[in-house]
Formats: sequence, structure tokens, C-alpha cells
Amino acid sequence: MRYSVTSLEAKPGEELHVVLTNTGSLPKEAMSHNWVLLKPGSDVMAFSAAAASAKDQDYIPDSLKGEIIAKIDMQGPHQTGEVTFKAPDQPGEYPYLCSFPGHAALMKGTLTVK
Repeated sequence: MRYSVTSLEAKPGEELHVVLTNTGSLPKEAMSHNWVLLKPGSDVMAFSAAAASAKDQDYIPDSLKGEIIAKIDMQGPHQTGEVTFKAPDQPGEYPYLCSFPGHAALMKGTLTVK
């Protein structure tokens, strides 16, 4: 239960393409994964804690949607999702995580824009 890539680098405005494949076999309700890129300075663990009570919103809390730069929706077993976006123009470190309850402790990383 980890991302295979936990560190990304990009230039400001560079187009990025992220692919997430859930290689597990447990049902989506028990073990699904997403990829959520947040603004710099966002608290990954606070986002994760809020997401735990947002099951009806696919574990993306409405109150924190403004912190999201890009995301891949929850993927069940053997599903693949992807997103293409431009790296932010502002250099910095942008955290990403899986917001399924309990996953952010292990499923997180950083996009460094420089």
C-alpha cells in the first residue's frame, strides 16, 4: 500500500501526466486508492482526517476542495485512473496523498516545482 513514485519534479507550467493503477484485489469499499495533489503548505494529515468522514464525497471533503490542484478519483481493484495538468507556476513543494481512510500515512509524496 504505497505509491511507486513518492517524489516528482517539474518546471513551472510544465504539463504532467499521472497514472494511478490499483493493483489490489479487495473490493473498492474496503481498499480503494486515489491521488490528490494539494497546494503548498497544506497539512496532509489534516486533509486525510477530514476525508475519513467524507465517504459520500468519495473521501474528498467539501470544505477542503479549495486545497486541491489536481486529482485522480478513487480506483477499485485493477482499475486505472489518470490526470493531465500543468505544474503550478509558483516554485515550491506540493504534497500529494491517497485520501482513503488511513492511507495517507504511507501513501503520500511531494511534487517539487523549480
